[in-house]
Amino acid sequence: MSVPAAPRHIVIAVDGPAAAGKGTLSRRLADHYGLRHLDTGLTYRATAKALADRGLPFDDEEIAATIAADLDLGHLDRSVLSAHEIGEAASKVAVMPRVRKALVEAQRAFALSPPGAVLDGRDIGTVVCPDALVKFYVTASPQTRARRRHDEIVGNGGQADLATILADIEKRDARDTGRTDSPLRPAADAHLLDTTEMGIEAAFDAARALVDTALER
Repeated sequence: MSVPAAPRHIVIAVDGPAAAGKGTLSRRLADHYGLRHLDTGLTYRATAKALADRGLPFDDEEIAATIAADLDLGHLDRSVLSAHEIGEAASKVAVMPRVRKALVEAQRAFALSPPGAVLDGRDIGTVVCPDALVKFYVTASPQTRARRRHDEIVGNGGQADLATILADIEKRDARDTGRTDSPLRPAADAHLLDTTEMGIEAAFDAARALVDTALER
């Protein structure tokens, strides 16, 4: 089956908690519609890594915001930025309002560049791209997400404790949904995709059908 070209500039927003499958779904949608893809979580990790690489402090909001504003969002290396220690550092800069403001502006600019983009994160449909053509909120039970993360780590040759991963996911969920600045929540007009019992192919088919319907309108 040939891959359809994007008929016009479109933006697709995909939000949801960690390990729910939003990244995989977003990449599939981007490939299918000929759009660019941005995992916005990597932008916070890239900011933290840039600070670490330059020996700069993680608690100076002005410096962190300057670094964030200068990032090249088109060249984020997932394999490097996925390291656990970078994630820990990213959690420190992600709470800074000026850093979030700088990255939201950069993420919007990425989305507005032709031919459009699929962005995934935690505040895409509510904050970054509230006018996106289609918005999805991808979720799954904490137990399912913990098991997926555990299997991914073990599959890559690492070691992981399922109970520890579950506790980390529940703690992260509480932090993301409880923060005052851009909390994790579905947009009012987002389509809910619960992947607890749904494979990626079924999720992709459901999402694609909704995007096609929106494009026909």
